[in-house]
Amino acid sequence: IMEYLDERFPHPPLMPVDPVSRAQVRLALFRVEKDWYTMAEQCQDATDKKQTNQARKVLKESLLSSAEVFSAKRFFLSDEFSLADASVAALLWRLPLFGIELSGSGAAPIRKYMDTIFARRSFQESLTEVELEMRQ
Repeated sequence: IMEYLDERFPHPPLMPVDPVSRAQVRLALFRVEKDWYTMAEQCQDATDKKQTNQARKVLKESLLSSAEVFSAKRFFLSDEFSLADASVAALLWRLPLFGIELSGSGAAPIRKYMDTIFARRSFQESLTEVELEMRQ
């Protein structure tokens, strides 16, 4: 759906123009969906505390192990804001909902990235009242 919307409303583009960069963003979107969103869903939908805690732990460790990716470029794997950023930002915004706090020096690149993305006017305008309450 996101790629369709990017093609339907191409300005500003949310996917890179060149094929190699587009493929890299698509791969990043796939990995984010498969690795992080799957764990986020388990955090939210787990039927017992043990499952919830395990999903939280896996998601947090996976994010922290990817910290250098967040600092490699201005945005997520790119110097331009892309669909990958939109996908990752939505997940990172909801971390408190899942009971995950990224702390310590290892989380600094992720927190800096979060501050950058969350401060964007377009991001703030996209949030619903319920989403705004998640971080108050």
